[in-house]
Amino acid sequence: MADDQPFEIPQQLRELAERNVEQARAAYGQFIDAIAQAMGLWATTMPSNEMTSAVKAVQDRTIEFAKQNGVAYFALASELAEAKDIQDAFAIQSRYAQAQMQTYALQAQEFGRLLADAAQRMQPRG
Repeated sequence: MADDQPFEIPQQLRELAERNVEQARAAYGQFIDAIAQAMGLWATTMPSNEMTSAVKAVQDRTIEFAKQNGVAYFALASELAEAKDIQDAFAIQSRYAQAQMQTYALQAQEFGRLLADAAQRMQPRG
């Protein structure tokens, strides 16, 4: 006789997944911090002018976007690690995909504005 109960992901496996997510989250945080620090050091070696400040604004926002997207991704991973069954995992993934598509669209708009501003600042005045 067929069992109508959905497959449930064992608690031990969910706990292991959550520990792995936390380790990956910490490594990603260190990676992003190192990139931000390297970009900051690079910016201090450049002469201060409008072009440099425009590029710095793009760099800073790029790092912020990476941090925001990383936080969202690791929140997804944590939720998925707690999913009790496949249907729960699909629902979590669907919510994440919808929210991130909106976030990516907003980030792309802002990034476009920053790049346009940077390009405008680089135009010769005259």
